[in-house]
Amino acid sequence: MEKTVLSHFLTAVPEAAAIWSALLLLALGVLAALVARPERDTPPEVTPDPAAEAAARHADLRRYADEVAVAAAGAAQTARRRREQWLAAQGEADQAWRAYDEAESAARRLTGAAALPAPRTPRTPAEYAARERWLQHAAMVAHWRGDLTARQLADVLAGRNGWDPRRHPAEQEIVLARAVRDHRRAGWRAAAERERRAWRDAELAAEAARALDAEAYAAAQALRPGVVPARPAVPATSRPAPVPAGTAVATGARWRPARVG
Repeated sequence: MEKTVLSHFLTAVPEAAAIWSALLLLALGVLAALVARPERDTPPEVTPDPAAEAAARHADLRRYADEVAVAAAGAAQTARRRREQWLAAQGEADQAWRAYDEAESAARRLTGAAALPAPRTPRTPAEYAARERWLQHAAMVAHWRGDLTARQLADVLAGRNGWDPRRHPAEQEIVLARAVRDHRRAGWRAAAERERRAWRDAELAAEAARALDAEAYAAAQALRPGVVPARPAVPATSRPAPVPAGTAVATGARWRPARVG
């Protein structure tokens, strides 16, 4: 029995060794073939298609042209809105200037009349009470018109900051006219500053719209060289009429007359 097992073992080992040797040789042969001819595993190079490349470039140009056209349309709308805002601010500044000019003329006229002697009235408590009522009524009317601030009205009612209800109504009228003039002048200067800012915003918006319009036009021409697309109109801010002779121009304002009394 022991001889049979031993003989079987001695017979099977050489056979297994032969099989493993054959498999190893086969694997080495396949590996050598792959190393010797690697081009079999390399995919063939794809020849570029000119038509496909041209179509891709055309698609990119169309997408860019569409994006720029949308941006140009939005910029043109913004430029029109900024111009409308500037025109509205210009109207407000002109109205403020006229109000200030009117107040300046009234103050100057009353100042000239101040050279005349004030009427003599009896200095009685009733007279002083009447003067105070006149001043308070005139100040409240000016406040309702927007010519005096709430703080100034409070100063009038309290009799402080130069407001003296014991003065004659002729003198009080001069002081009130000067206060109205100063208030309107401050309002005009604020309106002029708003107009300058609106003008600057309108100019920047118009410049951006013109640049985007030119870019959209160039993109459309690159997309369709044989067709000239219509260019959207971009509003441009127009300069106001020249300043009349005899009026000064405020510092930093190209168009606003500035007569400071």
